[in-house]
Amino acid sequence: MKPQLVPGIFVTGTDTGIGKTYVTACIARMLRQRGVRVGVYKPVASGCVLHDGQWISEDAVTLWEAAGRLGSLEAVCPQRFAAPLAPPLAAAAEDRAVDPALLRSGLQYWLQRADLVLVEGAGGLMSPVTDNEFVADLAYDFGFPLLVVAANVLGVINQTLQTLITAATFRDGLDVAGIVLNQPNPARPDDLSVATNRSELARRCVPPILAELAWQAEEFEVSVAWETLARAGHPGT
Repeated sequence: MKPQLVPGIFVTGTDTGIGKTYVTACIARMLRQRGVRVGVYKPVASGCVLHDGQWISEDAVTLWEAAGRLGSLEAVCPQRFAAPLAPPLAAAAEDRAVDPALLRSGLQYWLQRADLVLVEGAGGLMSPVTDNEFVADLAYDFGFPLLVVAANVLGVINQTLQTLITAATFRDGLDVAGIVLNQPNPARPDDLSVATNRSELARRCVPPILAELAWQAEEFEVSVAWETLARAGHPGT
């Protein structure tokens, strides 16, 4: 069967625990409201929980629910491991290994069912997904533009610029559609950077700051045409 050219966005982050899943779920809900069939794909997850005898990725459940339960939960995240470690280490703890072919072939399920696919990476671009590969390898092979999620806290300028440098220099470069500034926790009263991080990032980043998401907000403060940011990936994926 000839692969379908379905547009997508690859969501990555400047660090772990900065709200990639929360942001991705918000985007999925907005797209659904516009009548878009949204596929959500998280190629691999660790730190999974045992439920009814199966290891479940809570992030995958969040994404699947936000996308209206299109397709199967199993297909959202086909490789799941228990230990809260980088996927290759979590797999090794179970005498298993991450399957690099499945990381890529699992995307085809969504390309055959969705109008647009949101892929969420594990950690940041240079987080390992196999013994020899990083999240950036998947992003490169999928060919979707990157959406960088950054936490609105002290240090975000350095972390975001480092992520953008990595994207620009990895292989022959990864395209970045833009940045979402997220508030993953209540703002600390002593963190004065919260009020200036967005403007400072906008001055220093070439990709645009597309939107900001406040603490526990269910939608962005501005409307973003996510459909126009998405792009078809590589047909051989």
